[in-house]
Amino acid sequence: MNEHSRSSLEGSERGPFSPLQPFDIAHPTHIAVVEPDTAFWGLVQKNRLADSLAGGPLRDKLRAKGAAFAQEMDLLRFHLKPSAVYFNPTERCNLNCTYCYIPGDMRRRGKQMDTREVLEALERLHHYFRGHMPEDRLPQVIFHGAEPLLAREAIFAGIEAYGDRFRFGVQTNATLLDEEAVSFLTSRGVGVGLSLDGPVAEIADRTRRKWSGVGVYDHVVRAIDMLEGYPGYNVICTMTSENLPHLTEMVAFLHERKAPACMLNVTRCTLPGARAVRGDDADVATAYIAALERTHQLYLETGRKLVVANFANILIAILAPTARRLMCDISPCGGGRSFFALAPGGDLFPCSEFIGVPAFNGGNLFRQPIEEIIASAPFQKVIGRKVEDIEGCDTCVIRHFCGSPCPAEAHEMNGGMTQKGAFCAFYEEQVRYALRLIADGRHEDFLWDGWDEGAETACSIGAN
Repeated sequence: MNEHSRSSLEGSERGPFSPLQPFDIAHPTHIAVVEPDTAFWGLVQKNRLADSLAGGPLRDKLRAKGAAFAQEMDLLRFHLKPSAVYFNPTERCNLNCTYCYIPGDMRRRGKQMDTREVLEALERLHHYFRGHMPEDRLPQVIFHGAEPLLAREAIFAGIEAYGDRFRFGVQTNATLLDEEAVSFLTSRGVGVGLSLDGPVAEIADRTRRKWSGVGVYDHVVRAIDMLEGYPGYNVICTMTSENLPHLTEMVAFLHERKAPACMLNVTRCTLPGARAVRGDDADVATAYIAALERTHQLYLETGRKLVVANFANILIAILAPTARRLMCDISPCGGGRSFFALAPGGDLFPCSEFIGVPAFNGGNLFRQPIEEIIASAPFQKVIGRKVEDIEGCDTCVIRHFCGSPCPAEAHEMNGGMTQKGAFCAFYEEQVRYALRLIADGRHEDFLWDGWDEGAETACSIGAN
């Protein structure tokens, strides 16, 4: 893992061409310079930009370590093997959220696994992961959906039987999460993800409702209260046109409830329903950055962090690329490379976003080896999507801090894998903001404590 440089540099050695490219971060005194292919970067004073591009310590370090950084990036992008699975034990859901990427017919009348099928699937997954993962590292299984707790008996049996062979997580809408379920999950160290889109029912229930139209805000708040003090849970808030003006209130609400982490996710525009509530890029960026600033203010006031995990991942992607925890902001993305998704009938997809798109069904877990499925054309179509083949992304300075997500979105909304997804301008602003925080020395306040334990600093010039 490498922590790249932040510096105030003086030029020395001159040259006619610089591999470093300027990237304006809207900072009063500093500008970023980036070597896009290796994601090597530095922060330089604006009045020394020309000297820094011409030569000096930053270029010297790139010359000395550029090959190693390129090798590291190549390993991250093209040589990973899956270590996680999004396990969908049911296609059904008791909610009809506006932006869901699973088609409505599947959520109403879809397939659902029984206990025997869940256990058989876990055994096959265990056999696959043990074929390439170190013995001291457990693969991750995230029960996902639709609503996985509709298959509660089956997934709890799986957690009980395979608790020593997987790290488990459950992403739930919380409507079926009672005290007994919370006790079961927390006593076994299972990660719990909840979803809530607003600090009050009037906002949250606009996009997350039962089929009857009734909102579920009260269910989620009750679950948050039951989970207080448990470090292994987080809350996802999907940013839409319905809640953008209330994001600062949302993070204040979660901080007050002592949530350890949250995610402020853009709307995935794979299906038309999500596109109807997609916020404008500039509006999303403004609201998002304001919410991040509010978390920082609350941290300074109380000494307690609310980590916004998806933003923390962007910071880590800049500071130490191989330490990133999420794989949506690298190209190719993690779909089919670091994780895949299992549907209730045993079909495998590169990512859960593709479960409603039959063309991306790579094969069936119960009938084929997983290695064969990953080598299939549907998986390789996703695995092979890279920024170098996407117009505009191919010349973007920050292409390896963004990754041009999301392939499902690009394919379904914009017509193909060589198209951009949504929110290009938002992703640019997110990286600018992250680099401004680094320039100001505030970035550690937005990260998990101890995030860099075990990391090796490969490059640090003039750090202060």
